[in-house]
Amino acid sequence: MKTFITKGVCSSRITFETENNILTHVKFTGGCPGNLKAIAALVEGMPVDEVIKRLKGISCGGKPTSCADQLARALQQNR
Repeated sequence: MKTFITKGVCSSRITFETENNILTHVKFTGGCPGNLKAIAALVEGMPVDEVIKRLKGISCGGKPTSCADQLARALQQNR
């Protein structure tokens, strides 16, 4: 299990696990619980590169990043 400390979003951290380049577990701490549980449910089982491709660059309101973008950054950092 890896932990990523987020920056610029409501969620404070993301814990995740990968196996054979597949995202097998995602949990956000803090933030909007329903939305973040939904993101986790949608991306678990997906190839890491696909998750990065779909989520990288998504912003939230006036912020230049989002919890989804932070997950993409976390996965990129831990390749």
